[in-house]
Amino acid sequence: MFLRIKNILTAAEVARLGQLSRELRFVDGRLSNPANQTKDNLQADPADAKSAESAQIVQAALVRSREFVDFTMPKRIAAPLLCRYEPGMKYGAHADSAMLPLVGGRLRSDISCTVFVSDPASYEGGELAVSVGNQTVAFKGSPGDAIVYPSTTLHEVVPVRAGQRLVSITFIESLIVDQHQRSQVYELNEIAAIEGLKMNWESRVRLDVVRQNLMRMWSTT
Repeated sequence: MFLRIKNILTAAEVARLGQLSRELRFVDGRLSNPANQTKDNLQADPADAKSAESAQIVQAALVRSREFVDFTMPKRIAAPLLCRYEPGMKYGAHADSAMLPLVGGRLRSDISCTVFVSDPASYEGGELAVSVGNQTVAFKGSPGDAIVYPSTTLHEVVPVRAGQRLVSITFIESLIVDQHQRSQVYELNEIAAIEGLKMNWESRVRLDVVRQNLMRMWSTT
């Protein structure tokens, strides 16, 4: 299940991320995953203070987005990381690591998120290609847009042919591990939000009971 969120970043936030990307240090993306032979990109150096500012901008935007919170039901969110692709760079087909190191523990990656910073007209290639069954869906978002998808999905960034692709990526540990269970709760929440005021009170209460009990059954705290 995928979610595309338009304008999760404001124009000012996009501009600030672009400025930070010109000022901070980037390092070989393989430093964070040396065993992955398909990864060929640059990522912000976590030791650079401006990398922390970029992460704060994106994380604040994510948690203020009702669409994002309702869809992912986040328990923890990894610090977003700016990534840059120059001509010839790519990230071959892969599934994201199941466990990611965090200060004081580890995060289970249930959901992945890419936030687009570059104008898609400023670079050629560089689509995020996600495999869905026997099909591949390609995404190339406008500045400030986000695409959210299961971390279990096979996906890749196709080679950039010209220009520069700048994105911020992050990973979410959800309160509900199973994506099918999570999607059922999400759909019920959407029904409650859209149709709730049209229901008689008894029906609305019954729907709320089902929603809350499913959260109790399936969520981890």
